Amino acid sequence: MAASPGPETNTFYAERVFMLSPLVSITALLLGTAFLLTGSGLHGLLLPLRGQMEGFPTAALGTLGTAWAAGFIAGCIFGPRLVRRVGHVRAFGAFAASGAIIALLTGMWIESVAWIVLRAFTGFIMAGAFMVIESWLNEKSTNENRGTVFGVYMIITYAALTAGQMTVAFGDVSNTLLFMTAGILFCLALIPTAVSKAVTPQPLAEVSLDLKALYSNSPVAVIGCVLIGIANGAWGTLGPVYGGEIGISTLQIATMMSIAVLAGASLQLPAGRLSDRIDRRLVISGAAFGSGLIGLIILFTAPRDGTTVVVMTAIYGAFAYTLYSIIVAHANDHASPEEFVKVSSGLLLLYGFGTMLGPLFGGFMMEWFKPETLFLITALAHMALAGYALLRISRRAPIPAEEREAFKTLPSERAATPQAAVLDPRSDTDEETDGADFEGAK
Repeated sequence: MAASPGPETNTFYAERVFMLSPLVSITALLLGTAFLLTGSGLHGLLLPLRGQMEGFPTAALGTLGTAWAAGFIAGCIFGPRLVRRVGHVRAFGAFAASGAIIALLTGMWIESVAWIVLRAFTGFIMAGAFMVIESWLNEKSTNENRGTVFGVYMIITYAALTAGQMTVAFGDVSNTLLFMTAGILFCLALIPTAVSKAVTPQPLAEVSLDLKALYSNSPVAVIGCVLIGIANGAWGTLGPVYGGEIGISTLQIATMMSIAVLAGASLQLPAGRLSDRIDRRLVISGAAFGSGLIGLIILFTAPRDGTTVVVMTAIYGAFAYTLYSIIVAHANDHASPEEFVKVSSGLLLLYGFGTMLGPLFGGFMMEWFKPETLFLITALAHMALAGYALLRISRRAPIPAEEREAFKTLPSERAATPQAAVLDPRSDTDEETDGADFEGAK
């Protein structure tokens, strides 16, 4: 006869059930999130590729990214009011349905100005949808299991965005099928939450920005978020245009865009752990210098072989996409626990302002000069950050290693809102907060 399980075994299974129980209650929401992000990733890569095929000016393609970022920021600021008025389920359904309508309209109405306007609306509805998702996840989490929920959310974010981008490689950019596929994915996103019995969370908090308080808390974080926003905004919007102009295949373009983000995600943890041991500004400066250097190498060598381009941009992404998480960790080293949400939310908005500028600069430069000029924009931003971080090291002593918050990886900045800061395990959710209204560092 088999022996009955001992107390240690029972404790083990109890802990596993406790860790998995919040995931069971949010399965519908996570499934909707996966569909939404897959549709977003597909649509975001499809537009510049089709626009380039239609002969849109490179400056107009860059403006698509600026419009999306402007809409996203507006959605972070004004979206909570809509959610409070109609509730989370109705608001999420409206956001997802609007995304489907816009995806279909862009396939039916091939015109650059129309796309720019529609792209701004896409940014707004995606911000609103992400805020609903992240606040909902936070409502279903406790301090004990928030790390598990946050980790699963991060995995779904990166996996779905990558899946959406790679979908482009298996369709024909020249017809409407991929636009319809994006519309279907947006529609699929609203079904799981619409039929779920889950209780909706509390109303979303208002979001505001106090630049003076943020800068006094961490000058490197404020300047850094704007600069990496410029670099990431330029690359995220115009990377596909660069790939198309140098003649690599659609599959290679999709791989290039996906692997850059995934490489950065994989390097976040080791770079973050290093920043736990030494001055984070040194790691920020080193990563910024590395991404700036590889950008300059691409600029001057102008590779045309698809495999070489994919490898070089993967190295670029490994450095570039680690910066945001380390900058947020550095800022929170100088803030008290109850200010974590306010600081992180403010930095995300500054990052958003940077992503408005990067595609504009990059689009005009690529139109006037060669495709690789895109990397001149990113290199200038990264080198400026590297230099400024070193300057600040000479002006302000680092926080002792034993007093720093332990580094935690963050989801892609392109799929995160101020509500994500509340979900982050480092946030002090036991404290009463008023959203992202940051009042100053203590």
